[in-house]
Amino acid sequence: MAPPLSAAAVAVSSSSPLFSPSSSHPLIRRHAPPRYVSMRTRGRSQPAAAAAESSGSPLLEVRGLTASVKETGQQILAGVDLTIREGEIHAIMGKNGSGKSTLTKVLVGHPHYEVTGGTILFKGEDLIDMEPEERSLAGLFMSFQAPIEIPGVSNFDFLLMAVNARREKSGLPALGPIEFYSVVSPKVDALKMDPKFLDRNVNEGFSGGERKRNEILQLSVIGADLALLDEIDSGLDVDALEDVAIAVNGLLTPQNSVLMITHYQRLLDLIKPSYVHIMENGKIIKTGDSSIATQINEGGFKSIALV
Repeated sequence: MAPPLSAAAVAVSSSSPLFSPSSSHPLIRRHAPPRYVSMRTRGRSQPAAAAAESSGSPLLEVRGLTASVKETGQQILAGVDLTIREGEIHAIMGKNGSGKSTLTKVLVGHPHYEVTGGTILFKGEDLIDMEPEERSLAGLFMSFQAPIEIPGVSNFDFLLMAVNARREKSGLPALGPIEFYSVVSPKVDALKMDPKFLDRNVNEGFSGGERKRNEILQLSVIGADLALLDEIDSGLDVDALEDVAIAVNGLLTPQNSVLMITHYQRLLDLIKPSYVHIMENGKIIKTGDSSIATQINEGGFKSIALV
């Protein structure tokens, strides 16, 4: 789920059955999106510090980022450098405890972490100075590894409040429940979800797989310029993973991007990354194409030689 409720307020467009960008302008496609999207890849692995070469403008620019657990002072991020441009899919892999999830939480302003050094620019603006809800309204969305329950708040009401908060910021009139249902219903159908999910409280009593589908439903309705997806493949069976992958692939336009965290090549077989990054001890130590994931799948992280 996106950061706290107020931070989930981002735009919606009914022009696509799945995803739309955070802009209030409708998305026009000349053709239906492909089942799987393969973005630009590099011919061979590149050093971690190498900037991504792309025709898109930079969405996210992270330089020398360090961060610690606020309560204990324990350093987790130890100098992260990362550039994500428009229209790219980036994947981060690494052993448990390497800092992958912490990086995404720091990007959305999770209160448990404190930035101690470095810079984060999102669309040219200083992200560190923004509150979590401001980051969401600016076009960030995060799907957490372990989505929380929100008792007493139905999925329908949650999504309607989030959408109308973004519409208000954009100077657009609020949607009423009936009008909004015509927007959200086809997105529920596209994800092969039971419409009764809209009446259930957010993630309350949901299985792991149901929570992940619900996260992608939120993203499909709310939209994002940069979607941060933390292990969306965990807890999903083969069919559910394919449905989610098709939905995520539907997000990609020349203007928005995805950063996903995963341990498994199976996700990268369905959502083709532009770049794969390896994290270790709070840093990105290697960047390359999807062949890195293949090496890890066959020989573990020890098979990745640092050049």
